[in-house]
Amino acid sequence: MSSSLSDRVTGVVTGRRTAALVALVPLLLAVLAILFVGEGEREARSTDSVPAGLDSTRGTELRDALPEDDSSAAVVVLTADEGTFDDATVRELGRLGEEVGGVATGPDGPVTVAEDGTAAIVVVPVAAGSATDTADAVTALRERLDEGVPAGVTAQVTGPAAIQADLAAVFDGADFRLLGATAAVVAILLILTYRSPVLWLVPLTVVGVADRLAAVASTQAMAGLGVAWDESTVGILSVLVFGAGTDYALLLISRYRDELRHEESRHRAMATALRRTAEAVLSSSVTVVLGLLTLLLSLVPTTRGLGLACAIGVVIAATFALVVLPAALVCFGRWVFWPRVPRVGEAPLAESDSLWHKVGVQVARRPAAFVAGTLVLLAVLAVGLFRIDTGLDQAEQFLEEPEAIAASTRLGESFPAGVSDPTQVLTRADGEEVLAAVEGSAGVASASISASGAGITQVDAVLDAAPGSTQAADAIETLREDLEGFDDTHVTGSEAQALDAGDGAARDRLLILPIILLLVLGALLLLLRSVVAPLLLVATVVATYAASLGASWWLFTQVLGFSALDSGVPLLAFLFLVALGVDYNIFLVTRAREEAATHGSREGMLRALTATGGVITSAGILLAAVFAVLGVLPLVVLAQLGTIICVGVLLDTLVVRTVLVPALAVLLGDRFWWPRRVGADAGPQHAARPARTV
Repeated sequence: MSSSLSDRVTGVVTGRRTAALVALVPLLLAVLAILFVGEGEREARSTDSVPAGLDSTRGTELRDALPEDDSSAAVVVLTADEGTFDDATVRELGRLGEEVGGVATGPDGPVTVAEDGTAAIVVVPVAAGSATDTADAVTALRERLDEGVPAGVTAQVTGPAAIQADLAAVFDGADFRLLGATAAVVAILLILTYRSPVLWLVPLTVVGVADRLAAVASTQAMAGLGVAWDESTVGILSVLVFGAGTDYALLLISRYRDELRHEESRHRAMATALRRTAEAVLSSSVTVVLGLLTLLLSLVPTTRGLGLACAIGVVIAATFALVVLPAALVCFGRWVFWPRVPRVGEAPLAESDSLWHKVGVQVARRPAAFVAGTLVLLAVLAVGLFRIDTGLDQAEQFLEEPEAIAASTRLGESFPAGVSDPTQVLTRADGEEVLAAVEGSAGVASASISASGAGITQVDAVLDAAPGSTQAADAIETLREDLEGFDDTHVTGSEAQALDAGDGAARDRLLILPIILLLVLGALLLLLRSVVAPLLLVATVVATYAASLGASWWLFTQVLGFSALDSGVPLLAFLFLVALGVDYNIFLVTRAREEAATHGSREGMLRALTATGGVITSAGILLAAVFAVLGVLPLVVLAQLGTIICVGVLLDTLVVRTVLVPALAVLLGDRFWWPRRVGADAGPQHAARPARTV
């Protein structure tokens, strides 16, 4: 954008006659879209959350093509409270099984009693439908069991239908809870940051409207383009929009407050603040958007949807921060900052005696010691990185164990582990021959043909191994090897999908992580027009990611009791930490470059730290708290993602961006900006405005 065009746009946004219109029109249009357009809708598919092209996904596609594939299954687990079942109780259980619609699984009807006599199962078909329909059917089944179960017997429901229902229950009202918790956290932190009873309402309102508009725009776009998304997509989108939008607002308002200290007109002060912050916000948001769009290369359809949705959200957040927010703020007088109203003649932030000025003084005295100390700290925290295990089984997906998981665990104590959720083999080859091969495969306890039609046969195989175990993974690998000679034959089911999810995640990391780094590096090279600074900044971002992942692994295993990371978490954590870490890099170094033009490289970085240290710290604490809010949803994957980003952002803002980067800049001096000569650009102006001694 040319200087004259930029000035005209800034003049319209902050002008006396136009500001109110610029603020109100986008807000009104956004509210109308939220009320009358609403979020997009899409019917979920069984392949939405599995990596495309892998064996289990091809098997799932074949299973969906079966003409009779119109039902799921709920497995009723009936457990004796004491001892074993007697004959009379077994007969009562048989009648109960018939009443709830159990299918005959043997000569004794719908009830199968375990060899140890302490448990029995009934398999109940559940009509395929939406997640809500399945949840309603499972709830009705549980209510009927509660009313009809004999005395001394406990009934629980597990199986694919029950697990789907319990997963749907996790997200029942989740958007409202997550949005409410996020907005509350942002409001509290804005009040603490500004210490004003009024000011916080302006950015919170603007970012809140941007968040709801982002939900509408992104889901409508995905629905129109046929891109998949799931229940967690809008939740993560809200967290990102609130986090990024509030970060941009903090930077703008901080600069606006600073300009009001030497400019009587709030319109001119905002115009200057907007010009000075627009480059940082635009550079940051464009880099984040490009990073998010790399998720379109993922094998998993819902991951691609998450990338597209979040990219749209960041565009909307940045637009509202650079257009609606400055126009809205300038409509109010200085009183909006009450009781800390900035007055003309007060010292600018870069010359204040703040905490971060004192930190800068210490960093300037011993930069090498600070570089060494922070690198050692990051290295120690990153040690856990080499001990990380990935891949959670179905029983480990929930923070609070639902009935379906508890019932599955109990079932595994009396029956072969895979009874509640058998592995499926889908084939277009001869079904009987495939069945014989499956029965002869090591690790398979039993197998049977469960469906056939349209040239497709489904064989259900019960594995000997416990779900999620190494033995179960080995059994899947062996089964696939034994079936290699059959055309168009694929192994699917929970165990096979979990194995392929790990392979798909590894492929995504190998492809996407380097692209993200190259994009971030390229953005910094273009922005700073130097080489050394971008390379160092990217290196510090990667070091922060490694340290946060290592530290979080210790928290997961020693405090929270997790046995592994979800396979998709490392990629998403890397993306959010690197992309959002660029925000703070850009906030600091663009101000340092501006100050260096007048005060030289060393003094410029320290003045930039004094001016932006508080903003970066506030933004980091806010962003960390916002991502920690993901823990309100009882899913392990979201809790892990929120924890890693929370730890990483705190490390970035409290240690790396405010200590390590300034120490490196002071240590290197003008070489930090090589090959650019930042200090020389000011010429005589540098001599006219002596640097403040630190």
